[in-house]
Amino acid sequence: MARDEKVKLFIKEKRDLFWYIQEPREDNVTDELLVETILNYGRMKDVWTLIELMGMQKVATTFRSMLSQGRKQNNFFPAVKNYFQLFFNHYASGNTK
Repeated sequence: MARDEKVKLFIKEKRDLFWYIQEPREDNVTDELLVETILNYGRMKDVWTLIELMGMQKVATTFRSMLSQGRKQNNFFPAVKNYFQLFFNHYASGNTK
């Protein structure tokens, strides 16, 4: 997978969140893992940076795809899952309000 350099830099900057991933982390982190880790453990500033880098629709689509695969495919905390379901329903619903 060819990673955008800005995304690679973001992963490097947040390497403490990916401590369990083999080096080089930026090449071993999938979109799913990136979204899951940032939503679960990052700060809201990190979430907005992720959205800026990947795009709102891509982050929302990745998140929703992970939820539709069932609990075994994702490890979102219940409160995080609920919050971001509401968040993406509002911000990535296709509405232009």
